[in-house]
Amino acid sequence: MNHVLHGYIRRAIEPIAEERLANNPALALLGPRQCGKSTLARHLLKKFPDTVYLDVELPSDRNKLRDPEAFLKSHQGKLVCIDEVQRVPELFSVLRGLIDQTGTNGQYLLLGSASRDLIRQSSETLAGRIAYLELAPFTLQEIPENHQKLWIQGGFPRSFLAKESAAFTWRRDFIRLFLERDIPMLKSSIPPEAVGRLLTMCAHYQGQFLNLEKLAGSMGLHAGTIRNYLDLLCGAFMMRRLPPFLTNVKKRLIKSPKIYIRDTGILHALLNIKTMDDLFAHPVLGDSWEGLVIENILSAIPEPVHHGFYRTSNGAEMDMVLETGRSRIGIECKASSSPKVTKGFWTAKEDLKLDEVLIVSPVDSSYPFGEKVTVCSLQDCLATLIRMQ
Repeated sequence: MNHVLHGYIRRAIEPIAEERLANNPALALLGPRQCGKSTLARHLLKKFPDTVYLDVELPSDRNKLRDPEAFLKSHQGKLVCIDEVQRVPELFSVLRGLIDQTGTNGQYLLLGSASRDLIRQSSETLAGRIAYLELAPFTLQEIPENHQKLWIQGGFPRSFLAKESAAFTWRRDFIRLFLERDIPMLKSSIPPEAVGRLLTMCAHYQGQFLNLEKLAGSMGLHAGTIRNYLDLLCGAFMMRRLPPFLTNVKKRLIKSPKIYIRDTGILHALLNIKTMDDLFAHPVLGDSWEGLVIENILSAIPEPVHHGFYRTSNGAEMDMVLETGRSRIGIECKASSSPKVTKGFWTAKEDLKLDEVLIVSPVDSSYPFGEKVTVCSLQDCLATLIRMQ
C-alpha cells in the first residue's frame, strides 16, 4: 500500500487524532521536535472549514497572544492550532474558560515537544477537556517498503527523506541544537554539555540495564543528578526507560529498567555509524535492532498496555512482553536473518504462559519456530499485534 499522498506521508495516528478532536474540546499532540507534528497538524486543519494556526516560536504569532483571551475569543467557532505550546504555559487557564463557554468539541489542537508529563503539569486546569496523543518519528507502518533505510537513518522526516550523507549531517546538527537550545529551555539549571556526555554514554549502553551508580561514577556526578538528566531526556522523547514486566511468577526478577535511545538514526549518529556496513561491524547491531522493534511496536499500539521486558536472576529472558486484549505476547528481537534463541528464551515462555511469541528478525517471510512461536519480519509483527488489539 502506498502511504505517500501528494508528497505527504500519511501518519498512522491521523484517524485517531481526528476521532479525538471530534470527541474532545482539545487535543494535545506531543512528540520530539522535527518529528512531523506541524505537518500532520496542517493536514488535519484542511479537514475543518475554519482554522487558525499559530507557531509561538515566531515573534509575530506570539505577539498575537499578548492578550490571549481577546485573540482566542475573536476566533471562537474555529479550530485553533497552537504549535510549541509548552512555551506559553500561562495559556492553559485561559483555554479552560473559553472551552467551558461553548462546551463544543474540536476547539483547540495543541502541539508540544515536551513530554506528556511536562505538558500535564501546565494543563491540569484542562482535566476532562483534553486528550493526549504522541507522534513518533516515521515508523514502518508509514513507510513499509523501507525498513533498512528507516533502521540506519531513523524516522525523523528530514533524516529519512535525505540521502545517506546528508541525513547523517542533519542528525548531528539536530543533536547539537537539541542540547544547545532545547535543554536550557526545558531546564535552565542543567548544563547542556553534561547532558550531551550522558546521551553519548547511553548510546553505548543501548538496550542494557540502567545502572545509575555506574553512569554517575563514569561522569563524576551523583546518581540523583544522573536520574534528573535521564528524566529530562525521556521527557523530551530522546530516550526510553523500558520497565520490567512484573508478574506473579515465583522467580527473582531483574527490576532495573532498560535504556534506549528512541530513534535509531540518532543512536547511530551518536556512535558515528554512517552506513549499514558500519552498523553490521559495530557491537551495537543487536541492541539497535531491538530498539527499532520496540519503538515501532509501542507506536503501533498507542493505547496504554501492560508491557516491559522479562528477566530473572537465573537467566530466563524475553525482550518484551505485551498484554493486549486478553492475550499475553512475547517479543524477541534478533538482528540475524537466521535467528537462534537460548534456553532462557524457552524458560521465559513457560514462566509467563505466553499465548504467542514473535521472534522479530530481518527476514522476508514468516515461518514457525516451535509451538506458538513464529519468526517474522517487523512488518508482519506489527500487522499481527494490530490485528490482536
